[in-house]
Amino acid sequence: MTTITLIRHGQANNTATDEAGYDRLSDLGRQQARWLGDHMRDTGQRYARVYTGTLTRHQQTAQEWGAEDFTADARLDEVRYFDLSERMHAQFGIPHPTGHGDFIDHLPLTFAAWQEGKIEGAPETFHDFQTRVSEVIHEIAEGGEDAIIFTSGGFIGMATRVVMGLDLGPFTRAILPIMNSSIHRMRLMPAGLTLTQFNAVPHLEHKDRHHAQTHF
Repeated sequence: MTTITLIRHGQANNTATDEAGYDRLSDLGRQQARWLGDHMRDTGQRYARVYTGTLTRHQQTAQEWGAEDFTADARLDEVRYFDLSERMHAQFGIPHPTGHGDFIDHLPLTFAAWQEGKIEGAPETFHDFQTRVSEVIHEIAEGGEDAIIFTSGGFIGMATRVVMGLDLGPFTRAILPIMNSSIHRMRLMPAGLTLTQFNAVPHLEHKDRHHAQTHF
């Protein structure tokens, strides 16, 4: 049974105010990815296929992890949340989130408006995002060999929604706790793709690394 392992990128530039500014790893993000690679090699985890999105933070994470070669696929890219947030502010006067606490309310509100088609000029529709996530995870899972995917939290949340059949509320709550460099696994079983692991950070569990268990 084929297993796909999804990795959220390491900590990015969390002081950014736009998509381009956010899209690079911090020094801590690079270290998180190196620790993850060391942990997986030490525990004998090998992958015949390595995939990334096309974003810089995805590919930097893969490289720091130790990937020498990978397949980049734009279908693995994150939703453009900064753009959605800017449109929510411009159209409805909703302030931009400035910290993890703000996202607890902002993300479900934004995704509900997005799903209902209320955000004018969104870079893609909610339906299109869900469709591309579903298509690419099933395509990779059906490839016959275990694979590792370096992507983002929103993508991982949507993949979880797809395989678990989550409604909007549980889906958005699943996204919020996803940590940087966390491990998520899905296995292709006779009944279809099944979630077998979510938000694991064994490489950050030593007491000297607790500071590296970050969300942003």
